[in-house]
Amino acid sequence: MKKGKLYLIPVSIGNNENLKMIIPSYNFEIIGKLRYFIVEKERTARRFISIAGHPLSIDDLTFYELNKHDKHQNINFFLEPVKRGFSIGLMSEAGTPAIADPGSLLVAQAHQLNIEVVPLVGPNSILLALMASGFNGQGFAFHGYLPIDGSKRFEKLKDIENDIYRKNQTQIFIETPYRTEQMLTAIIKACNINTKLSIACDLTLKTEWIKTLSIARWQKQTPTLRKRLAVFLLFK
Repeated sequence: MKKGKLYLIPVSIGNNENLKMIIPSYNFEIIGKLRYFIVEKERTARRFISIAGHPLSIDDLTFYELNKHDKHQNINFFLEPVKRGFSIGLMSEAGTPAIADPGSLLVAQAHQLNIEVVPLVGPNSILLALMASGFNGQGFAFHGYLPIDGSKRFEKLKDIENDIYRKNQTQIFIETPYRTEQMLTAIIKACNINTKLSIACDLTLKTEWIKTLSIARWQKQTPTLRKRLAVFLLFK
């Protein structure tokens, strides 16, 4: 029996219901042929698939929830339909799967099982922010989430700022919407006034906002970021 495929399906970033502006039409064709989905949160996935116009009732589809604590035995179970000839869709909570989300564990196991992995085109906040920053797009590092502890976060910010000048790298990191203002305060406190900071908020949404300034200028015009989806980038 021929194996199915593992499709990596990008979803919207935030509550954007006009999917045709950010998702290629080909993706909807693929989604409409799938009955099995591996997702970070079932509720969010069901909503996205409903808006995408899946021809079947949502209740006729099967969802497996994947999180960072899942072990190999769970991941193998999630991939069982592929062995029976059914293709599966992997979806993140927002944006591109397997980038800063637990989907990478599943993709790694799919390769081990010789399952074909097919990445689909769609929005990725990290790359969109880098494109719009004006920073080095040939040498960059993504750090995910920085430490929550204030002193450890300060040390990490100093370390990655040093890499800007030592390696000529753009440094990229993210934060939860509930801590974006604390992160901005920490960056302004830790970094040299001549270092440049780019902030990209609510990418692909109607409230999208992107700005690149030196730390010195951010000190004079600190924005309100409370509960906004943000990507932070540092460069020289």
